[in-house]
Amino acid sequence: MTNEEEFQCIDRVLAGDQQAYAILVDKHKYYAFSIAMKVLQNKVEAEEVAQDAFVKAFHHLSKFNREAKFSTWLYRIVFNTAISAKRKNRQIFQSIENTIVEYNPGSEGTLESTDKKKYVNQAMAKLSDADRTALSLFYLEEFSLDEIAAITNLAANTIKVRIHRARQRMADELTLILKQEALTL
Repeated sequence: MTNEEEFQCIDRVLAGDQQAYAILVDKHKYYAFSIAMKVLQNKVEAEEVAQDAFVKAFHHLSKFNREAKFSTWLYRIVFNTAISAKRKNRQIFQSIENTIVEYNPGSEGTLESTDKKKYVNQAMAKLSDADRTALSLFYLEEFSLDEIAAITNLAANTIKVRIHRARQRMADELTLILKQEALTL
């Protein structure tokens, strides 16, 4: 589309043919979006700014100076609209001295619980299958010593000793994994 054709579209819009503006929008929408995107670095905001710029250009079309190219005039509106949006959306930073921090005891416990599970699982993975099975059945599945003895086909006293030794091995593995932090688990 030449400058003359753009000027004809503008004349049609100013004469009341709002559909002619769609031709101008269609021609310039990708580049307008690109300009907004470069300024804002956010697709949704860039789309909104480009749309706002086209609305502003439509309302001020009668002020367009035909000595310049329409694209130059429009892209300047897009750029200014994007800069204004960026300023408006700029985050306000607050001094840490004036910030009120609320303590939520539940959130700390969740993180701590997740960390504990992770380290316990790492330590369990380093145990033998027999030790891992004995600990899982006793502590996680809450089977009695007699039930575990029946499942594993071992004596209850043997299971009791195995669980005791497996706990010691697990404590050693946790110490290796966590160093001094293992003492707080």
